[in-house]
Amino acid sequence: MVFNEIPSLATKLRLHVLEPIKQRLVAKDEIIEVLGIALIASENAFLLGPPGTGKSAIVHELASRLQGKAFDYLLTRFTEPSELFGPFDLRKLRDGDLITNTDGMLPEADFVFLDELLNANSAILNSLLMALNERVFRRGREKVALPMLMAVSASNHLPNDDALAALFDRFLLRVHCDNVPQDRMSEVLVAGWIREQALPIVGAMPLDEARVLQAAVQQVDLEPIRPAYLQLIQRLRNAGMSISDRRAVRLQRVIAASAVMCGRNSAIVNDLWVARYIWDSLAQVEMLVAHVNAIVKEFTVDDANAKVYLQNVHPLAEQSDGPDPERLAHTLDAIRSNPRAPGASDSLALLASRIEWIVNEVSREDLRNRVRKLQEEIVSEGQRP
Repeated sequence: MVFNEIPSLATKLRLHVLEPIKQRLVAKDEIIEVLGIALIASENAFLLGPPGTGKSAIVHELASRLQGKAFDYLLTRFTEPSELFGPFDLRKLRDGDLITNTDGMLPEADFVFLDELLNANSAILNSLLMALNERVFRRGREKVALPMLMAVSASNHLPNDDALAALFDRFLLRVHCDNVPQDRMSEVLVAGWIREQALPIVGAMPLDEARVLQAAVQQVDLEPIRPAYLQLIQRLRNAGMSISDRRAVRLQRVIAASAVMCGRNSAIVNDLWVARYIWDSLAQVEMLVAHVNAIVKEFTVDDANAKVYLQNVHPLAEQSDGPDPERLAHTLDAIRSNPRAPGASDSLALLASRIEWIVNEVSREDLRNRVRKLQEEIVSEGQRP
C-alpha cells in the first residue's frame, strides 16, 4: 500500500463521516472524534454515562455512513452466549456437527455496541474477551475470524470486581458521555426532530477504505515520539496509574492512528493527546491531562520540520488545558459558605489535589493560598470552646 493515498482517505473520513454525525448529534464532538481514532486503530472504546445520551446512535451512524453491519445488544446478568453469537444450527446438529448460526449476530458485524457491558456474566465472558481482544469467535472446535472493525460498550458505572475489570480492560479508550448542557438543549430538540423523520443515511465511504486506513497504522513511524512516550508511561505509573505492558503496547496503535487521521506517516509528540482517554476512573482525567501537557511541552522541538507538522494536528490535541480554575474557585466558594457541612473537609482535600493540575501557575498559586487559608479557618473554628 502506498501511503500517498492516506491523507485523502483520512480527509474523506472526517468530512463525509465524522462531521455529518456531529451535526446530527449535538455536543458529542469529543466522543465522535475519539471513536474515529478508535476505528482507525481497530481498538475498542468505552462510554461512561447514563442511558439516553446518544451512545448507540453514534455507533449506528458510523456503521451506516461506512456501509457496514451493526450489532447492538443490551447485556443483563442472564445474557447467554447464543444471544450474542447465535444459536447452534439445528440442521447441522442432527448430523452431529456443532455449528453456530451467526446470521445477524455479533460474529457477522463490522460495528458492535454492547450496552450495559458490566452486566456481563461468567457464561459469556470468555467468548466475549476473545472476540474483543483477538477478533476471533470460538465455540468448541469451531473457530471464526471476525470482521469487526471496532466495538463500543457503555455503562453508567465502572467495574467493581476482577472479572469485570478484565473485560473493561479490553476497552482501551474511555470517554465520558453525559446529557447535553442546558444552554444547547434547543439544538438537541431540533436535531432530534430531524432524526425522527427517519430519513435514510446515505453511505459516504466504503468499508474497505476504512480498512485501508487501519492498515496504514502499521506504516507510521513512532521513533520520533518514543522517548516522550516512555517518559509519559513512567510518570503515569509513578503517579499511581496501573498501566500494564499490554496496554502500553496497544496504545501505540492509537498514537499512530492520530497521525494517520492527520495524514501523516510519522507521529509527533502532540499525538500523545490520546493518552488522556485511558483513565480507569474520572478522578484520573485531570492528572492525565496535566501529565500529557507537561510531556508535550517538554518534548516539543522548535524547528522547521516540527512547525510544518504542527500545521496538521488532531483537533483534540489542542484542547488539553487541565482543570478549569474558575470552576474550582466556585467549588471552593461553595465549601467556604458551609465549612461544617458533612463531607466538607473531604471535598476540600479533593479540591486541593485537583488544584495541583492547573496549568496556569498564577491561578494555581492563588487557589492554593485560598485553600490553605480556609483550612486554617476550619482548624481555628474547631479549636474554639
